[in-house]
Amino acid sequence: MGNGEFSARGMEKRRKKWQRKDARHTKKRDRKTGAYQKIDLLEGAPQAKGIVLEKRGVEAKQPNSGIRKCVRVQLIKNGREVTALAPKDKAITFIEEHDEVIVEGIGGAQGGPKGDLWGVKYRVTHVNGIALQMLRTGRKEKVKR
Repeated sequence: MGNGEFSARGMEKRRKKWQRKDARHTKKRDRKTGAYQKIDLLEGAPQAKGIVLEKRGVEAKQPNSGIRKCVRVQLIKNGREVTALAPKDKAITFIEEHDEVIVEGIGGAQGGPKGDLWGVKYRVTHVNGIALQMLRTGRKEKVKR
């Protein structure tokens, strides 16, 4: 068939057949287990920069109880949102909305969540270019932007 003036519908239809072969349009399934392949939001990088959207508390899984302090971060590189843990005591007090933070993997098995944190796979390491550890211990002060 030709590629003439009135062939747009036919051409779109043919292109759609090949979408399923493209990785962006398919979810990959494991042949043995049938489970879907996990998506790495950092795209293989060890760390990523992002902007804090909101602070939130995540409840710990059974049998533990408590509210773990987390932040919702939008990654700059791909625009995706992740939930990242603010580790240790009073770390959440140094993080505010619209701050620029660096997140890294939390170190769970196979890139998943660690311990009793349900669905939290990342943690905050730096706030506005200063290490969160330094802010917590009082060695450095947060830069006013």
